[in-house]
Amino acid sequence: MPDDLVCIGALAGAFGVRGEVRLKSFCADPEDIADYSPLCTEDGSQSYTISLTGVAQNGFTARLGGITTKEQADALRGLRLFARREQLPSLPDDEYYHADLIGLTVLDTGGQTLGTVKSVMNHGAGDLLEIHDPGLKDSVLLPFTLAVVPTVDLATGRIIADPPDGLF
Repeated sequence: MPDDLVCIGALAGAFGVRGEVRLKSFCADPEDIADYSPLCTEDGSQSYTISLTGVAQNGFTARLGGITTKEQADALRGLRLFARREQLPSLPDDEYYHADLIGLTVLDTGGQTLGTVKSVMNHGAGDLLEIHDPGLKDSVLLPFTLAVVPTVDLATGRIIADPPDGLF
């Protein structure tokens, strides 16, 4: 995936019979996804104009440029949509795009490697970093709070964590 692309949405299938889609937005203000139109596929080979047409459960209904049938819309189910990084607003110092955190090395406050960030999740109570390492039996979910993760250094690709006792 090109470094200048950030995933900001995904298609959840067709809505109705006239080519509309169900669209999940990963933007902080979900309706902002339409402001970044056109959005492209992960490899940048295709792009789609987006116009929101309504609200659906867990997202929006939308029209994609060139998609006019239910079958075309269904074929795009699961497609992730990307915007160019320069289109997105710059973030305050204590906020990060999930794409920038994935793959970073996580160290404890003593400099020992805990693992790498596999994914960023949010189940309603705040963000969690899924940490994976060959030495771990299972992935570990680390709360992404200032108390537990005091330092994120994108330039060096490292996160310093102070996990609760017994987590690792």
